[in-house]
Amino acid sequence: MNAAPSASRTLGLAACIALVMGNMIGSGVFLLPASLAPFGWDAVAGWVFTIAGSLVLAYVIARLTVLMPDAGGTAQFITRAYGPLAGFAIGWIYWISVIFTNVTIAVAATANLSSIMPALNRPGVGALVSIAFLWATTGINLIGARAAGLTQLATTALKLIPIAVVFILLALMLGSGKAEIAPFPAEGFTSAGITASAALTLWALLGFESASVAADKVRDPGRTIPRATLIGTAVTGLIYLLVCSGIALTLPAAESQSGSPFAAFVAHYWSPGPAHLIATFATISCLGALNGWTLLQGEVPLAMARGGELPRWLAGTNAHGTPVRALLLSCGLGTLMLIANSLQGLVALFTAMALLSTSATLWLYVGCALAALRFRLVVPAALVGLGYAIWTLWGAGLVPSGASFLLMAGGFPFYAWARREGKRGNISPPTIP
Repeated sequence: MNAAPSASRTLGLAACIALVMGNMIGSGVFLLPASLAPFGWDAVAGWVFTIAGSLVLAYVIARLTVLMPDAGGTAQFITRAYGPLAGFAIGWIYWISVIFTNVTIAVAATANLSSIMPALNRPGVGALVSIAFLWATTGINLIGARAAGLTQLATTALKLIPIAVVFILLALMLGSGKAEIAPFPAEGFTSAGITASAALTLWALLGFESASVAADKVRDPGRTIPRATLIGTAVTGLIYLLVCSGIALTLPAAESQSGSPFAAFVAHYWSPGPAHLIATFATISCLGALNGWTLLQGEVPLAMARGGELPRWLAGTNAHGTPVRALLLSCGLGTLMLIANSLQGLVALFTAMALLSTSATLWLYVGCALAALRFRLVVPAALVGLGYAIWTLWGAGLVPSGASFLLMAGGFPFYAWARREGKRGNISPPTIP
């Protein structure tokens, strides 16, 4: 295996940290204060556990990337450690998790918009708007990767505005005594509350593993990738801890559980006018994250179909190389999920989808930790990461974690289909006009 030439290794530590944080900061932070408000101070402890566990898992995945820079994706770590069937199972559930992630982000975008358009809070209406967001971003991606990239550039700079405004306003209000933090409960922390909130907080940090994909473009990857991953994850986690906990612990309970808690915070401590702008920026940030994850929900099944893990039908692309069938199928599955849950309120729908998406993604982290143990790589960290991932699966609840396991098992017939196609001979994937 030849190393990438040094001239192509252009990313240093600062650029890699920016890559980590840019991939992680999306929609999760904007609705989490509403989902975490019922847990009070338990959610603060949940954040601490989540940040620590994410740092351990991020380190394990970074070390696996350094060991196998040519793997072509985190699921391939499992393939090399435990064989193609195990790798398929993780790749399949990761694709499903991306679909659930898109549903959750679309709901978060709608919820933030609901502070400006209250009609979206009515059951069914919010789900319809979320479906429209899913298909709009799918349409952008169907045009091609260039259109998706331009959309991503236009939304990236705006995502930090609501976070910065709330952070500054929170510091000013606490410093002046105009805001008070909810008192620590006499009964102290509760294990049930910490465990349940940890599964929700992990939703906001999903994606820390994506920094490893640029290993062949990084200078001194053995040192830079682990450091950048740890620093980026820690800084993002600290921002989320302060902002989400600040909103949940300083706003009255009824206001903190608003469909747009960032806007509710600004309206309470500043003015309704700026609050509407914050809600608008938060919506745009969610749509930018949705656009990026929509790209993934086409590329993941495309790569699996080309690798013989999914039926060749999904490997079809148009003249621009866009995986049309994979994108349409993924968006269709997300639409069915929203229709099935359309009668829930936006906050309840977000919470349910976030737990399901987190549970599905956790199987990837379990697999990576087991792969590290198989290769005897950073064994203490891998054991801690494995324990954390299993604990968080338990915290997500029996229903979402059990459902994610059944969904993973549900992919095996498609794997058998693809294997039968492979035995009949390799046929080039079709090009869609």
